[in-house]
Amino acid sequence: MSTTSKASQRITALLDDNSFVEIGGLVTARATDFNMKPNETPSDGCITGYGVIGGKPVYVYSQDASVMNGTIGEMHARKITGLYDLAMKTGSPVIGLIDSAGLRLQEAADALNAFGTIYMKQTLASGVIPQITAVLGSCGGGLALFPTLTDFTFMEEKSGKLFVNAPNALDGNVVTKCDSSAAAFQSEESGIVDVVADETTILSRIRDLVAFLPSNCEEGSDSVECSDDLNRVNEELAGCTGDTSVALSILADDNDFFEVKAGYARDMVTGFMKLDGVTVGAVANRSEVCDEEGNVAEKLEATLSKQGCEKAADFIAFCDAFEIPVLTLTNVKGYQATMCSEKGIARAAAKLTYAFANATVPKVNVIVGKALGTAGIVMNSKAIGADMTFAWPDAQIGTMEGKLAAKIMYDGQGADVINAKAAEYETMQLSAGSAARRGYVDRIVEAAETRKYVIGAFEMLFSKNEDRPAKKHGTV
Repeated sequence: MSTTSKASQRITALLDDNSFVEIGGLVTARATDFNMKPNETPSDGCITGYGVIGGKPVYVYSQDASVMNGTIGEMHARKITGLYDLAMKTGSPVIGLIDSAGLRLQEAADALNAFGTIYMKQTLASGVIPQITAVLGSCGGGLALFPTLTDFTFMEEKSGKLFVNAPNALDGNVVTKCDSSAAAFQSEESGIVDVVADETTILSRIRDLVAFLPSNCEEGSDSVECSDDLNRVNEELAGCTGDTSVALSILADDNDFFEVKAGYARDMVTGFMKLDGVTVGAVANRSEVCDEEGNVAEKLEATLSKQGCEKAADFIAFCDAFEIPVLTLTNVKGYQATMCSEKGIARAAAKLTYAFANATVPKVNVIVGKALGTAGIVMNSKAIGADMTFAWPDAQIGTMEGKLAAKIMYDGQGADVINAKAAEYETMQLSAGSAARRGYVDRIVEAAETRKYVIGAFEMLFSKNEDRPAKKHGTV
């Protein structure tokens, strides 16, 4: 492997020291059309091989933009597909470091077919081995499908460019008006990108993510020795109903919560944590965003949005495919009510419902605030398959808020009557105690003691085995 190319330096920074073994280092392009000579394409613009991250075997390819701008031709693609074959045989993750001008025009139809062969390998690997992509340079046109066919995407905050159509090719747009290829757009607007950072941080964060993931779908949730107190009491949890990303960090072993897609659909939090050393996927509603000092920087509606539902559904599907248990923190009072949201909220909420109901991994729900209406049902309720449901003492579970219910039931009566009936309704129909008496909540727990109950529930559910109707696959 070349010791000077940026592509090789990235691999060195990503993997454990001295662990990389290159495969196909002598491969060059076969095409000679348009004066393209084989000796002009060392490694055909793509360094491939295997190594370890934290002791875990991984396969990695890194595109070399110094060789024909990293363009993909027949042999370039063959190296990547061969890497996927090895990864599937051994049950190890594939990490792709993208820096390419796209399809190699000199190879025309051969290069076009080459793209398709990579798409096919990515599809076959989906749900079998984790796939991670880092966009460190250009990733345009058909190459943009590479990260979207994988599980997690990282993107360099300045030099990374991800697009199907370049910004200037979009009707009514120029790059100075909206850089639709930029990391900010792809992470906050399209939701493709999970983590945005500088290159050094990205390579470090990929290492962090690999530590949470199993190597393949048969390995089961990743587990390490836990030194944190399993019964740790956290009084500050009671104040984290709004910003549940903070709550998840508090609950996690050593307060280590790896959030994915943090910039997209911020009303929904998704990410990984360890509980008693075992990886758990977390999904939570969020109605506040706190700054680094813990002050509320932004208020959000406690509702399900189209983007939030889709974000959570995709994450749950990944967890279920790789046998990663799922924890939810529920605080939702309904669906987002905007014209834009209404165009897709029903389908998105159905997708989220299906993801929770279809998942057979252990599922634990903690109702930390409100679980109202069918939005509360959608968020991993017992009705759609939650194995254990806990609720904090002040949680509200029911059809709607008491004041609104009283106005409907006692329409036309005075404010005193409505206020009295609202209070009565909240006690009889909305309280955590009322839900527990009906069996919709398994146990009411103090917020500070949530960690020990959640860990205990997942330990109890460790051997869970759930049969489902025989079918090829669902259609939602």
